[in-house]
Amino acid sequence: MKVQDARSVALEVLQTVERDGAFADDALDDALSRAGLDARDRGLTWELVYGVLRHRGTLDWRLNHVAAQPIERLPLLVQSALRMAAYQVLYLDRIPVSAAVNESVKLIRSLTPQSGRDWTGFVNAVLRNLIRNPCPPWPAPGDDPVASLAVRYSCPAWLVKRWMDRLGPDQTEALCRATLSIPPLTIRVNLLKTNRNALQADLARAGCRVRPTACSPVGLVLEHSGAVTDLPQFREGGFYVEDEAGQLVAPLLDPQPGERVLDACAAPGGKATHLAALMQNRGVIVALDRSPPRLRLVQENCRRLGVQIVTPIVADATKALSPTSGKHGPLLERPFDRILVDAPCSGLGVLRRHPEGKWQKSEVGLSQHQSRQLAILERIGSLLRPGGVLVYSTCSTEPEENELVIEHFCTRRAEFQREAVAPWLPPNALTFLTAQGDLSTMMALPSQGQPEGPDSMDCFFAARLRKAGRS
Repeated sequence: MKVQDARSVALEVLQTVERDGAFADDALDDALSRAGLDARDRGLTWELVYGVLRHRGTLDWRLNHVAAQPIERLPLLVQSALRMAAYQVLYLDRIPVSAAVNESVKLIRSLTPQSGRDWTGFVNAVLRNLIRNPCPPWPAPGDDPVASLAVRYSCPAWLVKRWMDRLGPDQTEALCRATLSIPPLTIRVNLLKTNRNALQADLARAGCRVRPTACSPVGLVLEHSGAVTDLPQFREGGFYVEDEAGQLVAPLLDPQPGERVLDACAAPGGKATHLAALMQNRGVIVALDRSPPRLRLVQENCRRLGVQIVTPIVADATKALSPTSGKHGPLLERPFDRILVDAPCSGLGVLRRHPEGKWQKSEVGLSQHQSRQLAILERIGSLLRPGGVLVYSTCSTEPEENELVIEHFCTRRAEFQREAVAPWLPPNALTFLTAQGDLSTMMALPSQGQPEGPDSMDCFFAARLRKAGRS
């Protein structure tokens, strides 16, 4: 296949993400399944899509200095083509500048029938200007600290301003810089089938470069492995792909073998399968999710990992759950010993994995998420037995979805009391404790001027609540 095919697929994906608000990984998987590209071109497609999404703000800033029209006012096809070409010119040393420009011009020419106009000359002129003109000075921090970080680290200004007002310039810069980093490939060892030492040795014998995670006692970082789903250890259920921060959440619930546990927002099953391993496959885990296709992912992961105690139920956790409805009704008749609410959220803590979120999220969405999160806690909290434990978690950086949700809920429901999570954290993770005793891996961000380390984590929050009374 020609490299041009990789660019065509990447351009299609970028338009799908922008137009439909799709997740980049879903759009990529769909497009690549139809494209028939070889491994090299598939790799280039991934690089172009994620590179453009990570650096889109900076790319637009550079392009707006050399284009006769603002980039945001151009047709989506032309916007995406220019961003993709500029990314190759500015960030990919292994692609000659001439090739990046020529192939991009050919691509836009081939799409003239689709665009309804020949944009070849415009695109060629913009890219030639980009090559000829040196980078203009970055916005000065002293003049506009928000614009300075937003442009340099390709973050939306509204989010930079929020972080700046709450956290100050140093931590804001660290958060912005983290959105540009490429996260490590981290896996959670499936203790139902193996242990960390055994899996590490097995993967090393298979030619993978692998090392233990710094905090999670069941995590490994794969530094070189090829396609992870092609590994026999994956197919045999030896591990689950999960960021190290996510691996710290399920143990906070401290589920015991034989207990009844509810995972209220279960798809795609990472937390539910972790809970099952902690329970040694003994007891009952009810996995709720309102999306039947996503709940099927839970079932698939349970089968692969050998989890036998998870029962999936299609249900919306924001609505009343009737124990008399459906064939699984009896599972809801008795209160649960422990409940995990890994709540739907803005995902602002995982922007390095989902960089499209930088351009799809808005500040208005935070209050909408909070309303849903509180509705889930209100409904689900009634299913917990007196004396039982509830863990609430998100992958958000924002207090409206984290601390404020817990404060609002505990104010409304005085029978729920916050408990510090320290006893259930690994020793190396105690630095992630907040003043309220919650978990926040945002506190693991490097200091100003320091790059993200090899053991960097996503930004997760988790709080532990106990319901007053005795069962």
